[in-house]
Amino acid sequence: MITADLRVTLVRLSVALACLLDLGWGQAHAAEGAPDPGQLVYQRACAACHQTPTPGSRASPFVVLRKLSAPAIRTALTTGPMMGIGESLSRDELDQVVTYLAAKPAAKVSTNWLEANTCARDKRDVSLPKTLEAAGWGFDQANSRRMSAKQAGLKTTDLGRLEVAWSLGLPETTALRSQGVVVGTTLFYVAGQANQLLALDTKTGCVKWFATTPSVIRTSLALGRLGPKGPVGLVGGDSDGMIQAWDAVTGKLVWRVDPRPEPIGILTGTPVFAGDRLIVPVSAIDVALAMRPGYACCRGHGAIVALSAATGAKLWTYETMPSAQPLGVKNQIGVEMQGPSGAPIWSSPSVDLKRGLVLTATGENTSPPATGTSDAVIAIDLATGKMKWVFQALADDVWNMACPSGRETKRPPGANCFFYDSNSVLRDHDFGAGPVLATAAGRELVLAGQKSGDIWGLDRKSGKKVWQQKFGPGTGLGGVHWGLAYDGQRLYVPISDPGVPPEKSAAGLHAVNPANGKVLWSWRAAPDCDNGRDARVAGCLAHAGLSAAPMVIDQAVVAGALDGRLWIFDAASGKVLAMHDTVQPFTTRNGVPASGGAIDAAGVFAGNGMLFVNSGYSQFGQQPGNVLIAYRPRP
Repeated sequence: MITADLRVTLVRLSVALACLLDLGWGQAHAAEGAPDPGQLVYQRACAACHQTPTPGSRASPFVVLRKLSAPAIRTALTTGPMMGIGESLSRDELDQVVTYLAAKPAAKVSTNWLEANTCARDKRDVSLPKTLEAAGWGFDQANSRRMSAKQAGLKTTDLGRLEVAWSLGLPETTALRSQGVVVGTTLFYVAGQANQLLALDTKTGCVKWFATTPSVIRTSLALGRLGPKGPVGLVGGDSDGMIQAWDAVTGKLVWRVDPRPEPIGILTGTPVFAGDRLIVPVSAIDVALAMRPGYACCRGHGAIVALSAATGAKLWTYETMPSAQPLGVKNQIGVEMQGPSGAPIWSSPSVDLKRGLVLTATGENTSPPATGTSDAVIAIDLATGKMKWVFQALADDVWNMACPSGRETKRPPGANCFFYDSNSVLRDHDFGAGPVLATAAGRELVLAGQKSGDIWGLDRKSGKKVWQQKFGPGTGLGGVHWGLAYDGQRLYVPISDPGVPPEKSAAGLHAVNPANGKVLWSWRAAPDCDNGRDARVAGCLAHAGLSAAPMVIDQAVVAGALDGRLWIFDAASGKVLAMHDTVQPFTTRNGVPASGGAIDAAGVFAGNGMLFVNSGYSQFGQQPGNVLIAYRPRP
């Protein structure tokens, strides 16, 4: 018989063993003198994964954790990806480890970094045009990530001669994951880990207004009108699973609601405005919680929720599967297993107003039984929330972080990979990127990219496959990670492929014909670790690929790389027009010390004649950073 105390001990040992096998062992931090209680909690519950994680792992190194704020660490342990570890700690232990790990900011910087950077009184107005187009992650409802020269205020020739106009340092920050929105002379921006929402002057970076958010906003921002008679609003999802809606002119919170069908859901993809509705994607964190053997794996699943833009009231909910039920199976330490689960939605959907469709894409199942909605592209009726069609790219991909990635992997399965002997392919080849709407050769298509390296062209009316193209072998962090870009002539496909051998890797940028998937040109990324870059870029040799979503401006493609280089390509030929290395210290206009790092997730955006770059992303063993860089054309 397993007692409660013995079970807790087994849980802790199993978690440590899983980390040792999958992520690499490092010696616990040795502080001078006697360790404080929080250090002991860290050594027991966290050090095996975080002290010296192997390149490409999903654990942030200890040195990165020490730069995070106390709220950021507490959120990760209570409602975020490390909730499974947090649940194994007592309240005192949680408080102790947060206190031990959290950065100790200088009071002067933490209180003055915004006030000292406030715009002059006559420069604080937020002016919005009378005719306003909704804006967000994809720059339009088709998720094209394309801006014309007029929309961006930048021509192709401008992009070949950029210089730094200003930079903003963000305190207590190691990763920048939120894309801003530019309207007129104002950049609306989330300083996520600093827990602030900002309205900045695009040309100078001074602060027009700022607001402390109730919880960290972790998605990018969407901008649109909050109902027919409401104000223009900024909307984002926070770390508590809530949608926040702010008045863009005044910086006042208008409403905050929980759209999730169940508490296990989290918000990762950016909401999309669709008329008087707000379309919200919901993901889940079981994939990480399953690392803890004592976790009852798994019950979270993806959803799309339609809210009233005016009030946040829920209009309908589409769920990727029924709620999980006990499976009548226990894992190796006696915990009851649940399913089905998974098919989370990590990305921003696209909306076809003409056909009345929401198009979204899903991740893998995290526990059996496998469903037909995992690793899939799904069309949903905009009016009712009913599924119209589903295209499954990979069946039987049941996987969580207790599992090895593929059956060829030597690591044995953990307790919550209880389905290892089933038919699962164990690939983790989900869709992290949102679908793109395109019209090519007179046919309406949905274009989608998968972490397997597969690119799909689907008929928008039926969901039937029109074409398929593949770049590289794909991995859990490879293939297409965050997004595609489309300019009406070519689909631009970024491939990350960290850790894939060079002879098999497709890391780089590829242009394909949207009508048939044929490759038009390819640019292959190669690491540059000379002249001190090996010391400045974490995992330099493995991180040359493109994971962040690119964008098209005029006749150029702008893409950020995992090693911090910003690349600008001619859209027609793939010729490199310019490259900027962002992994360096910056003298910021607000006085906060800042350095660039990996460019990932929401890397680049533009407006009012400026190109903006988020530099710094500490996940997956990549180089942390804390700087927003604004580029302008040289005179």
